[in-house]
Amino acid sequence: MQNRYDELTSALDLRLNPNASFDIVKRELILGGRKSALYFVDGFIKDEVFERIMEFMFRISPEQLKGVETADEFSQRFIPYVEVDTNSDADAVCTAILSGGAVLVVDSVADYLVIDTRTYPMRSISEPEKDKTMRGSKDGFVETLIFNTAMVRRRVRDTSLRMEYYQIGENSKVDVAICFLDGKCDKKALEILRKRLKSVNLKGISMTQQALAEVICPTFFLNPFPKIKYTERPDYASACLLEGRVLLIMDNAPTVMIFPTSFADFTKEANDYYFPPLTASYIRITRQLISVITVILTPLFLLLINNPGYIPDWLSFIKLDQTPVIPIFIQLLILEFVIDGLRIASLNTPDNLSSSMSIIGGLLLSEFAINAGWFEAECILYMAFVAIAGFSQPSFEMGYAQKFIRIFLLLVTEFFGIFGLIGGLVLTVLTMALTKTLTGRNYFYPVIPFNLKDFIRLFIRPDIKE
Repeated sequence: MQNRYDELTSALDLRLNPNASFDIVKRELILGGRKSALYFVDGFIKDEVFERIMEFMFRISPEQLKGVETADEFSQRFIPYVEVDTNSDADAVCTAILSGGAVLVVDSVADYLVIDTRTYPMRSISEPEKDKTMRGSKDGFVETLIFNTAMVRRRVRDTSLRMEYYQIGENSKVDVAICFLDGKCDKKALEILRKRLKSVNLKGISMTQQALAEVICPTFFLNPFPKIKYTERPDYASACLLEGRVLLIMDNAPTVMIFPTSFADFTKEANDYYFPPLTASYIRITRQLISVITVILTPLFLLLINNPGYIPDWLSFIKLDQTPVIPIFIQLLILEFVIDGLRIASLNTPDNLSSSMSIIGGLLLSEFAINAGWFEAECILYMAFVAIAGFSQPSFEMGYAQKFIRIFLLLVTEFFGIFGLIGGLVLTVLTMALTKTLTGRNYFYPVIPFNLKDFIRLFIRPDIKE
């Protein structure tokens, strides 16, 4: 069996080349009088746990190893740890090592022994910055797959909860898991996800979930409406599971993807379920009204300014006192880009300066812009409202979809007047009506196809017991 030991270690040495990387460790040992080799990535294994395992294995005597020639037998008798597997495929074993596992090769034992004592560097589990609640739990997903699945398990203690594991990406081999309730989930969504994950052919997707999202749920470039909802909250993800949704959890990402997703799902958030039905319904309706206002406010203002005859007497206060130096249409477009520029700047500003810089910068820029005659005070007022009110939408993707629709409505209103505004709104609704979710269901559900019960639930949050 000496030749077999040399064959196993040579295969790993060839692929991993431990002498070329300081963090890939090959530790040669003598266990029970037999040559052994331990492979692992420094920083990925639990030192305390492995120290105890090694302490036990160093007590093995040559007499105890007599007749032990299979990896399964060696594992059962001499490795006092719960997560141990055997494998004869060198490529799969290399992936296991690079994923954080440790591999033991023992002379006269035919296969590799894979010991999963991995641990990853991670930040503390804290409430997400974006998906905050007033009364909900204060934990959030992190960048480690196993911790994320554990947070879901903690909330859904159901024997039908399934976690299917996949490795995707030609080079990065990222770990992903499909999470669903067997017998209760959307079976069509589950089968589509399984099929598309197995067919993923990407060299590396460790940087972002977006590469995976574009493979699973491709979209038309000019259609801004998102087909995937993301959440960083384990409580909201667990609630979606109980509703029959399927979750896709990806290692290195603190957000979970929810399937299938329609437009109605972006009108809901976790806060809806932490208040009584009346309060929750009020919050939900307020959020929906604000979303509509943020889309149509500036195009409607532009239409009225360009056509003063449309302004009723009770709205006469919105009329401008003098002709603006820069056309209102151009002012609104510039402010759209300026707001995004300030937002990007705030993301790159150190935390201890971001609040003060964003407030001072916004005040100074708006004040000087008005005094210099570049912008009308009304334009800055309405765009400030739109910018602040946009945060009522918990989804970044849907927030930017609303922004793109607003800019589109500004364009058609400027060039075609009231017919452009009406036509733009009709085209927006048609785009939503023609968009399909992952399973092929209409994006506009429960309006198309119409479902009265679900339509009412868009606005009125029912009792949780229902």
